[in-house]
Amino acid sequence: MADFLQLIIAGLATGAIYALAAIGFTLLWQTSQTINFAQGEFVMLPAFFALIAMTWFGLPFAVAVIVAIATAVLLLGLVFKLVVVQPLIKQGVLPLVISTIALSVLLKEGAKDVYSAEAQPFPTLFPDVTLSVAGVSVSLAQIGVLVVAFGTIVALQWFLGATRTGRQMQATAQNPTVARILGVAVERMILYTFLINAALAAMASILISPIYLAKFSNGESLGLAAFVAAIVGGFNQVRGAIVGGLLIGVVDNLAAAYVSTSYRQAVPLILLVLIILFRPQGLLGRAEERAV
Repeated sequence: MADFLQLIIAGLATGAIYALAAIGFTLLWQTSQTINFAQGEFVMLPAFFALIAMTWFGLPFAVAVIVAIATAVLLLGLVFKLVVVQPLIKQGVLPLVISTIALSVLLKEGAKDVYSAEAQPFPTLFPDVTLSVAGVSVSLAQIGVLVVAFGTIVALQWFLGATRTGRQMQATAQNPTVARILGVAVERMILYTFLINAALAAMASILISPIYLAKFSNGESLGLAAFVAAIVGGFNQVRGAIVGGLLIGVVDNLAAAYVSTSYRQAVPLILLVLIILFRPQGLLGRAEERAV
């Protein structure tokens, strides 16, 4: 039972990171009908921004993290919106999807060529200390990841629900035409969504890279996990993305322990297939969202 609880806690910590990336999928779809298949690379890349700031420019880790998040917001938020999404969204969803797939390959190969093809150790935000509670060993890093990830999610939920800008973003997501009639700056709200998505991806990168190391290929598994989490929870629901991320993290961890590490990625995909077959709107989605 102690081992099982340890696996659950570790899965929740990883799942909370998946949830950050899955929320990005949901936010972009809600506001701009954008499906970003480079989301995994958006989570992979900020770790390399931090490593470059430390190794090339000699910045301390804390400053490098701030630089990495700011760079991610600029390049993966603002530039991505203006250079990739804005010109292509007029042509429909499919050309944009294909373009984001191409972008994912470009970012992955770019990280490999510019920095390194080898996995790089990445500093952790938390001390390497293990606590024992009722016979269950829990690392301080896992607790820290849960606290930071959930704190970020709670802050986002507060921003969306309790601030004027957040409510305008929700209005834009629900009905951009009506929001525009009511005086909401719809294009600006959509831009804010892209900036928030980049910041969430950067935070996920800083949290997960000490666990997975900083690898140019991380985006493949992270992007898949986040996309599956968003679908399982309900692609048009932020709370669904949170539930989906936590569920995928726990299922993936239990599958690695009790099934096989070779098939651990197959288990979440089986869950995805079952959701699509029996509840296509997702666990927390509404029936009218089945088409999404």
